[in-house]
Amino acid sequence: MRAIQVREFGGPEVLEPAVLTDPVPNHDELLVEVTGAGVNYADTHQAENTYLSGSSLPFVPGAEVVGHVVEPGGRPRRVCGFVSRGGGYAELAVVRSALSFDVPGNVPDAAALSLLVQGLTAWHLVRTRARIQPGESVVVHAAAGGVGNLAVQLAKHCGAGRVIATASSQEKLDLAADLGADVGVLLDPDVTAHDVTHRLREANGGHRVDAVFEMVGGGTFDGSMHALAPFGRLVTFGMASRTPPTPLTPSALMVGSHSVIGFWLMDCMREDRVLAMVAAPLRELVAEVSSGRLRPLAGHTYPLSQARHAHEDMRARRTTGKVVLDPRLDGAHE
Repeated sequence: MRAIQVREFGGPEVLEPAVLTDPVPNHDELLVEVTGAGVNYADTHQAENTYLSGSSLPFVPGAEVVGHVVEPGGRPRRVCGFVSRGGGYAELAVVRSALSFDVPGNVPDAAALSLLVQGLTAWHLVRTRARIQPGESVVVHAAAGGVGNLAVQLAKHCGAGRVIATASSQEKLDLAADLGADVGVLLDPDVTAHDVTHRLREANGGHRVDAVFEMVGGGTFDGSMHALAPFGRLVTFGMASRTPPTPLTPSALMVGSHSVIGFWLMDCMREDRVLAMVAAPLRELVAEVSSGRLRPLAGHTYPLSQARHAHEDMRARRTTGKVVLDPRLDGAHE
């Protein structure tokens, strides 16, 4: 099968086409002919070995796929799920049956893929980590991104009084507004912490904010902390800028009764947590998308061979919504 393999750690340039042996599923796995592999920001960290969990060389990136189950004589099935061995940037992948779902016919590939890493992350940011209450103000950084666009919608569904979307361009802010964001704040990559604080409070009518979903790091994290209202919560789930925020001391959290809450989706994957923290939210998310109540923002779809280009665009903030690799766009086998 054709795949993308990483043989040395580095930037997008280390994503190289390769021809590998077809994977063989175990009894609790499904072999999937991939029609779409999800690209997540975590993949860019994995390629340079700066992700929370280390990687061993060589490896095929990608944690999620959608496609058709390869089962001679079986009923046709279109499924979406987490890759259990190997990676998703390939023509074939194996997924755990327990971590996959049948895709309704009215749900496109990109929408289905958006519900795994990004949809589950957004669901937990709103429901289990920040625990958004009706009437609260919520800041969603990178609101036109894969997690951000869903977090905007889910926060509104939970009754958030004001959802403040931030993005690096007016076009992205317009996308977030179309999905329900009440206010848009333009933040360029070099924005200072002071400006972040000022702009967030201004967007909230001069008041501090109740919750922030933060995955940029650096000055964006620092400025967001200073914008928190009493009992405000900042949920951190990434560091896209690759710049760490200023270290916090416990005493700094006491005045204002602030909370900094971490989230990593891998912590939901333990056997004793999968049903409650993965399977149940996924059922809810799939139903919401199928009914049209939740509208995942589709991003660009690249041929599998252009995985490097996809990573370059993602790191340069040129992408919105769910980014997908499609092996079929490369044409016939080379």
